[in-house]
Amino acid sequence: MTKEEEILEKLKEVKDPEFGHSIIERKLIDEVKVEGDTAKILFHLTVPFCPDVFALFIGREIKKKAKEVEGIKKVEIAVQKHAKADKLNEILSKEE
Repeated sequence: MTKEEEILEKLKEVKDPEFGHSIIERKLIDEVKVEGDTAKILFHLTVPFCPDVFALFIGREIKKKAKEVEGIKKVEIAVQKHAKADKLNEILSKEE
C-alpha cells in the first residue's frame, strides 16, 4: 500500500460534521501526494459557503489523521472551491 493509499484509509475516519458521513464517502478529497515525509492534501467542502467552523474542523481532522500514518511528519493542506478559501487556507497553514 502506498503512503497516499494509507492516508486515504485514515481519512475514512474523518466525518463531515453536518452529515455524519466520511469525507471519503462524500468524495471531498481531491488529491493526496506524498513527497518524503510531507503529505500534500487538497479538499473541498459540500458547498462553497460551508460555515468556517466546519471547514476548519475538517481541515484540522485531515491533518491529524494524515500525521497518524507512519513516516508522515508534515501535512500541507488546502481547501478549494470555497468562498473563503484564501482565509481558511491561511489559518490552516499556520497551524501544526
